[in-house]
Amino acid sequence: MRGFALLCGLPWLLGVLPQELQAGAGGRSSRPTPTKAADFDRVYAGTVNINREEIYSFNYTSKPGQVDAVRVYVKSDSEDLQYPILFVVRQQKGVLSWQVPLIFRGLYQRTYNYQEVSRTLCPSEPTPEMGPSEQIIFVDVASMALFDIEYELLVTRLKSFQLTTDKAFNFTASPSQPQYFLYKFPPDVDSVIIKVVSETIYPCSVVSVQDIVCPVYDLDHNVEFNGVYQSMTKQAAITVQKKDFPSEQFFVVFVIKPEDYACGGSVPSSIKGKGNHTWNLQRTKSLQVTIVPSIKESDYVQAMLFSFLSFLSFYLGSLIVAFVHYVRVQRKTSAGRYSPDDGSGTVATSHPITTGTPEGSSYGAIEYLDNLEGPLKTLKQVSELASLSPASSTATILMLEPHCCPEPTWAKSWHTTWANTTQDESSSSGGRQLSSPERGPPHGSDTDSSVEEESDFDTMPEIESDKNVIRTKMFLYLSDLSRKDRRIVSKKYKIYFWNIITIAVFYALPVIQLVITYQTVVNVTGNQDICYYNFLCAHPLGVLSAFNNVLSNVGHMLLGFLFLLIVLRKDILHRHSLEAKDTYTLEYGIPKHFGLFYAMGIALMMEGVLSACYHVCPNYSNFQFDTSFMYMIAGLCMLKLYQTRHPDINASAYSAYASFAVVICLAVLGVVFGKNNVWFWVIFSVIHIVASLALSTQIYYMGRFKIDFGIFRRVVMVLYTDCFQQCSRPMYMDRMVLLIVGNLVNWSFAVFGLVYRPRDFASYMLGIFICNLLLYLAFYIIMKLRSSEKLLPIPLFCIVATAVVWAAALYFFFQNLSSWEETPAESREKNRPCVLLGFFDDHDVWHFLSAAALFFSFLVLLTLDDDLDSVRRDKIPVF
Repeated sequence: MRGFALLCGLPWLLGVLPQELQAGAGGRSSRPTPTKAADFDRVYAGTVNINREEIYSFNYTSKPGQVDAVRVYVKSDSEDLQYPILFVVRQQKGVLSWQVPLIFRGLYQRTYNYQEVSRTLCPSEPTPEMGPSEQIIFVDVASMALFDIEYELLVTRLKSFQLTTDKAFNFTASPSQPQYFLYKFPPDVDSVIIKVVSETIYPCSVVSVQDIVCPVYDLDHNVEFNGVYQSMTKQAAITVQKKDFPSEQFFVVFVIKPEDYACGGSVPSSIKGKGNHTWNLQRTKSLQVTIVPSIKESDYVQAMLFSFLSFLSFYLGSLIVAFVHYVRVQRKTSAGRYSPDDGSGTVATSHPITTGTPEGSSYGAIEYLDNLEGPLKTLKQVSELASLSPASSTATILMLEPHCCPEPTWAKSWHTTWANTTQDESSSSGGRQLSSPERGPPHGSDTDSSVEEESDFDTMPEIESDKNVIRTKMFLYLSDLSRKDRRIVSKKYKIYFWNIITIAVFYALPVIQLVITYQTVVNVTGNQDICYYNFLCAHPLGVLSAFNNVLSNVGHMLLGFLFLLIVLRKDILHRHSLEAKDTYTLEYGIPKHFGLFYAMGIALMMEGVLSACYHVCPNYSNFQFDTSFMYMIAGLCMLKLYQTRHPDINASAYSAYASFAVVICLAVLGVVFGKNNVWFWVIFSVIHIVASLALSTQIYYMGRFKIDFGIFRRVVMVLYTDCFQQCSRPMYMDRMVLLIVGNLVNWSFAVFGLVYRPRDFASYMLGIFICNLLLYLAFYIIMKLRSSEKLLPIPLFCIVATAVVWAAALYFFFQNLSSWEETPAESREKNRPCVLLGFFDDHDVWHFLSAAALFFSFLVLLTLDDDLDSVRRDKIPVF
């Protein structure tokens, strides 16, 4: 009976057991959730939990040629991160999902929670072949919470989804409510500029251009996955070309970042140290987007023609000047060469000491014994001239013979012996004796002893023992500092040319490779925060993002090459004159050494090359490309100006380039460590002041003040004897005035840097070089006019042109269109539209004008002393 009862109850157990199992599993129903037909622009409120979810369906008809965009808005007051509400939107070609609260992560793993989220769904556009089609959107709302969570849902169709050319569109966005819009290229437009502006700096935002692909990456953590993007505070601009989008349309996406750190801002103090915080309305930003057509291909051609023709006009002007100069020279040659300034042109009547040295200075003076008669007076004149260069003494003695009595036998014998002896000494002494007529005559002996015997005649002392006397004279003339062999000195200065070519090759090759890599990274990743362009005037061409910034540097290369041609012409003419043994070339005017001029021309061309490389992708990592050769140009100009009247004692190429290397190292260290680092500025200021004092000492004593371990003892002795023991007037007053002013300027720069610590250290260093160059040039011109020398029309025109062009160039330089010392977004706040031909911006105009200004500056140095070509070197003062 008991078994029969079990059999009777089995069917009942089988029916009840599944229900109990379902109840034990949580009571969830296996029946599908019914779909609710919903309408657009209507708010739906409800609750969901683990046992309840809601599915809404939205239907609409899409017509060909019409882009329909749908935006979903959801809200929940729940802040429970363990049980968020999940929203899943299903479309014909994709699925989009998110949760509320929506979590964003910031710096140092901080989290930001948003309870209001709105997203634009990827739009669909039927093709004309398909005709009108029905579109269905399902919105699934669910949660795993054991309790009810309320929500609100609103789905709308966007009426202003497609942007129009030249028409501004205003909207708002937040981190949880990004926006994006569609733009289609008009048939006659090949390139456009997307301009975005906002009245507020923060919150920081991102502007992205993406192809028509679903899904659209419109959140902070994925906006960088596709397309081209850049961060923004108040202004952004992206140039887009039609050829980059096969469908001739694209999305413009706007994302607001949860933090402002990427745009230069700081984390708000209210959330520091907290793990979670709810942000809804605090980070909403109003934006305005305008898409305008960019330039056409014809504008590129026009800009390139303008760039090349503008600087080729300098070639035409140079040819005209050269032709006029050639005609004038031919006329003078046919009319007879003009006489030199000293009258007869002989060494005997215009000795550097007897005619040019003021009273009181007796270094190397020759005292003529006017009371001597006959052969003794003649022999005295010969003995004095024996101290001249051996190559010129014989000719001078022959010039004296007609004015003397008939030459006796002993004089003929001495004459022959002395000429052979000096010729042998000249050939065996190399560069240590004055064997070239171009060198100025050395000073005679101070002795008044009789010259009765051959052993009493002294040739020029060795240069090492003589220069201590020559260079410390109170009044120096060019003949005193141009005593070395011309060929040796010319070879010394040619080292500048060959060294700078070597430096340029080794410097430029890795630079070119690096900037190509930078540009490739920009093109592949689409990250336009890598390079600091003026995005409102950045015209791409090929792989280059800002072709106009590269093209504008063509002036440096063309004018640098033109300057090399001008120097080459003067060099060839000078060599022809030397081969012809022209007296004016050998003994008159400033000694011509062209090595530094060639180096300056190469430096100008390399400045153009490296500046173009820098502007391929200007940023913090390659700033030194744009400034390195600017330092070298300023330094070479100062060296050339000093070499003009100090040809024998100018710095060697090795020491000069080593100094430039130290300067570039300091510039790099200043940019890397100089921001608000007091110790760096203290060390740099000390180095700056010490270097200024050391250089001043070398200039004041013409290189005769040795810098070694005994320098401190000598400085103390000089200060004690000249300042404390007795107040002495400086022996070299002009030099002292220049050096005092120069030291005051440099010390002022050092104090300014120490107090204010400027952020742009590279420009600060360049300012030091330029101020010193201008100071020395002004001193040189003032001393030239003070010495009764004159400025010819060509150098005067070059000086005026240099001043005018530099003033205009500096105006455009200080416009500050971008700055790699700030964040990319902050730098874009300074961007400005093009100002020249709709193609070039202010910085491009600076490139044009600075190239012309440097060219005119070089011509000033090349022609400044042309008025001295007919003046003997023993009459040209040194200052």
